Amino acid sequence: MTENEFFERKGPFPLSEIIKIIGCNNNLSTKTNFKIRSLESLDNASNNDMTFLNSGKYQDLSLKTKAVACITTSNLSKFLPKECIRLDVKNVLFAVTKVTKMFFPKADLDFPDENLTYSNNIENLYPEVKFGQNVLVGKNVKIGKNSYIGSNSIIESNVNLGKNCVIGSFVSIRNSIISDNVYIQDGVKIGVKGFGFIPDKNKNTRTPHIGKVILEEGVEIGANSTIDRGSISNTIIGKNTFIDNQVHVAHNVQMGKNCMIAGQVGFAGSTTLGDNVVIGGQAGVSGHLVIGNNVKIGGGSGVINNIPDNSQVMGYPAIPIKDFIKQRKNK
Repeated sequence: MTENEFFERKGPFPLSEIIKIIGCNNNLSTKTNFKIRSLESLDNASNNDMTFLNSGKYQDLSLKTKAVACITTSNLSKFLPKECIRLDVKNVLFAVTKVTKMFFPKADLDFPDENLTYSNNIENLYPEVKFGQNVLVGKNVKIGKNSYIGSNSIIESNVNLGKNCVIGSFVSIRNSIISDNVYIQDGVKIGVKGFGFIPDKNKNTRTPHIGKVILEEGVEIGANSTIDRGSISNTIIGKNTFIDNQVHVAHNVQMGKNCMIAGQVGFAGSTTLGDNVVIGGQAGVSGHLVIGNNVKIGGGSGVINNIPDNSQVMGYPAIPIKDFIKQRKNK
């Protein structure tokens, strides 16, 4: 488990207390009075943490998890190591929401940073950084040399910004780690809370998002794009990936290296892209998918299934481009 630099973590809490809150369906014969340090993703959890499993799609990760306990369903518990305590519930994500609020009670909403200071008052802390007018900077912000922050932008507390970066005007960055040589155009919002809600009868329940955004070296983000932070794990944009204007990247999306994403593309949460992926304008990519390396997706397409390496697809639902052309010819 890694420490969360953006959200204060409470606990540890006894597993028995957590069980009372989420309401397990199974009878646990094992002792549950030991303490849980945190809630983590399947692959990031240690033997002092708990995790969750909501889909058989992640059985490769769940079978290897080191978590001491896992929130899941009776049908999915077979995909866990024998030593992992199964916590069977009716609604995994609703239970995860309750536990996340226990550990991270302040991550439910994106409250404005109360520790912002005008850059002209702290320029001595950043002698090799250029600031425009009315820039606000939070506490414990790191900005590498030769970087430029445009007018009316906000860099919130604990953000890490690398060397030789150019940040445009009216940009907001929070809960993010940004590498060297990153270019972010005007109006971009990075690290905001994603669209995390659990429908429960007649009331939607807000889900805390405790992950962050990681932009690797050489990334470019176009104007007025939004990149949501991760829910439990992180949202990652790979090295030298270029994103056009007005693109939305939802929580937990992970893009590989050298991808090219055209304007108005939308990604639903937890989808993974390989390296060298090219996506045309106004395409939509559904959640929890795997898009392989060197894939090309035509503009306006709707992707609802996994796409293997080296594929070229188009249409809704997106199909191999040769089949798409044949269908059009037959009309």
